[in-house]
Amino acid sequence: MWSAGLARLHGLFAAYKPPGLKWEHLRDTVELQLLKGLNAGKPPAPEQRVRFLLGPADGSEEKELTLTATSVPTLTNHPLVCGPAFTSLKIGVGHRLDVQASGVLVLGVGHGRRLLTDMYNAHLTKDYTVRGLLGKAADDFCEDGKLVEKSTYDHVTREKLDRILALIQGSHQKALVNYSNLDLKTQEAYEMAVTGSIRPMNKSPMLVTGIRCLHFAPPEFLLEVQCMHETQKNLRKLVHEIGLELKTTAVCSQVRRTRDGFFTLDDALLRTQWDLYSIQDAIQAAAPRVAAELKKSLSLELGTQQLPNSDLSHESKGQTLP
Repeated sequence: MWSAGLARLHGLFAAYKPPGLKWEHLRDTVELQLLKGLNAGKPPAPEQRVRFLLGPADGSEEKELTLTATSVPTLTNHPLVCGPAFTSLKIGVGHRLDVQASGVLVLGVGHGRRLLTDMYNAHLTKDYTVRGLLGKAADDFCEDGKLVEKSTYDHVTREKLDRILALIQGSHQKALVNYSNLDLKTQEAYEMAVTGSIRPMNKSPMLVTGIRCLHFAPPEFLLEVQCMHETQKNLRKLVHEIGLELKTTAVCSQVRRTRDGFFTLDDALLRTQWDLYSIQDAIQAAAPRVAAELKKSLSLELGTQQLPNSDLSHESKGQTLP
């Protein structure tokens, strides 16, 4: 049972990180819950060994003692003797979220940590909803930061905001082409541009591949941003820059990741679901999609190389999941 439980823990899954929670705390909480689940499982039957026990001889009227061969369990591996069977798990975290941000956070368990590297090398896009507030400026671009300026915003309209967003998207798309090192005159570049599969070849600044306004009710507005190579601070600064382009100021009141590559909010486990069986089910459900998407995204880099198999077996006696 322990071996089967370990085998089903190799892979990727997504958790929902609430605002105010550090990603390190989320990872440690998940590890603790997995260890509790693994150690709560029924341990394998103890091995038997032969011992010669001293006792009275059967059928003897006199008080004679004799040695009798008896099978007894070996207790050297019993939890009460050697402690819990599992004391640590290796869990990796993908694209991180800072304390104030919330949303989809991808984690890899065991060999799933290798897949996190593949996700990074694939330069997959991520979706965010970013809430802004007009008329204020803060030192860290956040609503709860130190207020440094107030300004009027009555002149800002939805049309003006949409125009600024279109300009931002256009400039970032040009930058994306430059960082992709593609020859725009080739058929390959044209087909990649049509399908939206252009990716930068190496590291780059934040690149916005899509941005639009979902809701506009001054002073509040809500943006949907599709991007790559971003940090949450980049997104808050983007709200600040939009405010400046609109001849006013703006601060960011919320950053929420709704998609990380091929993981969406529907895949993210809530805090009440951070347990062994829910995570095992989530890893197994995502495994075929993860393999297919990574093979598609990394076809040029991987070639015929096989992706790590999430069904690899491991010894249940090991104290650490590799």
